[in-house]
Amino acid sequence: MSAAATRRSYGSLEVVIHPDLDDLADAACAEAVAAIAADFARRGEAAIVLATGNSQLGFLERLCAADLDWSRISILHLDEYVGIDADHPASFRRYLREHVVDKVAPKAFYGLGGDAADLSAECARYRALLKACDPQLCVMGVGENGHLAFNDPPADFSTTAVVHEVELDRACRLQQVGEGHFPDFDSVPTRALSLTVPAMLSMPHLVAIAPEQRKAQVIATALDGPISPDCPASALRQAAGAVLHLDEASASRLA
Repeated sequence: MSAAATRRSYGSLEVVIHPDLDDLADAACAEAVAAIAADFARRGEAAIVLATGNSQLGFLERLCAADLDWSRISILHLDEYVGIDADHPASFRRYLREHVVDKVAPKAFYGLGGDAADLSAECARYRALLKACDPQLCVMGVGENGHLAFNDPPADFSTTAVVHEVELDRACRLQQVGEGHFPDFDSVPTRALSLTVPAMLSMPHLVAIAPEQRKAQVIATALDGPISPDCPASALRQAAGAVLHLDEASASRLA
């Protein structure tokens, strides 16, 4: 981390504000590598849960270039749209294949099947995979509406489920168009499969990455406002072992 970065605490959450995107990606990657190394030391292998989206690209580029034994690392992910297959241009399974899996050849990549015929069975299958793999690191972004994975507001903070089917709100769907993943609003699926907020926050190491000015208001709401399902990202303040990486633009509205 650059000496120019600053740190703040919000409850259990550590927030690091970086001078630029390169510094942010370097620091987030260093934390991820340290968590993976700790898992190697504990059990000889590691499992990680990765996020997708434009905010993750710099981080993932550095993670793929890191000195890691990928033959001992299993990869899972946070969410997937309902009704699109793994080769759809907007599929998160495709995103992770192109940006990570095809580059590093991990031990395993377990995709979440939003196109499964039985979505309840798919949620159960993925829950069993998460239990078996026991990931110690979860990397996530923060949506423009404050969502974590696809848990749009109001998010369920108390569910005992690990993976569930969710409805995507208008702001979330508009973000997917704005980031270029779909040509228009009506093309964005209305539902998705997602890890739940409690499932994500239960992992020992959480690395959240949320740069850019368009995230500034929701970051201020998440950190300076109440901890509330109306801003799912506010739950990060209750997560031990969580670090939120911001740049100066996304931190610009903090008190």
